[in-house]
Amino acid sequence: MTYRRLRVTIALAVGLAVIAAIVVAMPAGAASTAAGTRATAAKGSAALPNGFLPEGIAIGAGPWAFFGSRADGDIFRVNLVTGVGAVISQGPGTPSVGMKVDHRSRLFVAGGTAGNGRVVDTDTGEILVSYQFTMGPSFVNDVVLTPDAAWFTDSMQPVLYKVPLGRAGSLADPGDVEVVPLGGDYVHQPGFNLNGIARTPDGDALLVVQSSTGLLFRVDPSTGEATTVDLGTTLLSNGDGLLVVGRTLYAVQNVLNRVAVVELNKAGTEGEVTGFLTDPRFDIPTTVAAFGNMLYLPNARFTTPPTPTTPYNAVGVEKA
Repeated sequence: MTYRRLRVTIALAVGLAVIAAIVVAMPAGAASTAAGTRATAAKGSAALPNGFLPEGIAIGAGPWAFFGSRADGDIFRVNLVTGVGAVISQGPGTPSVGMKVDHRSRLFVAGGTAGNGRVVDTDTGEILVSYQFTMGPSFVNDVVLTPDAAWFTDSMQPVLYKVPLGRAGSLADPGDVEVVPLGGDYVHQPGFNLNGIARTPDGDALLVVQSSTGLLFRVDPSTGEATTVDLGTTLLSNGDGLLVVGRTLYAVQNVLNRVAVVELNKAGTEGEVTGFLTDPRFDIPTTVAAFGNMLYLPNARFTTPPTPTTPYNAVGVEKA
């Protein structure tokens, strides 16, 4: 068996385990009926390498989008205007899932089953620093940047990982990572738990979605205290990547092949699901990033057995 086939086989096992956990954990009748579903016209897409197995996406100030491979951790960069792309950083052989890019051309990457995160120079592909958060069972799933830290979720543990950033954005030493236990309303469940993470509209707190329950939580970053966000009767079932633009939260619901559009109050303590974005090209999208008036989502294709020639792409839809 070649190395390429081996890593695809490993990735298939991880992907199917993840999607099985999410589907099993979905509460009966959890899909919302609070708002209608509206289709979004096809506006664009970005081709990714065959066999790539994408999961995360990050878009900086320019037209460059970055994608991580859950097969081997490669980082692929593509120009959303021209469609030209290339692998800019070879992966460590473990997954690259959620990611964010900062204005210093640094890509913060969640390492999934490896229990770690790393920071990649998007100009050179060099790994600037790696952080081993845990050696126990874990799935470090997503990351968000605040002015003073990078925050990572773990779908298998009731904690957040905080990587402090210096005043000039300097990266913390590995020994400076903080583990922040979650308290308050958060109740850890069997299966897949914390997934996507974003900042509240006022920037004072964090928002995290729990895939197994569909609940959205507002987390006080200084204490880890979690408060359930009041969305009425709506659950964000199979919640995955989160993106906040102004006071609008876009929450990807992966196996439901849609994005919930939530209008939040400034503090992120309550919100209303005003509708859903969907597209016939969706094939289990996982995460979301914005470029201009468009949202781009990688199709993870969890239910499609991967091979070295399996095609993958990211789909662009208009913002709500």
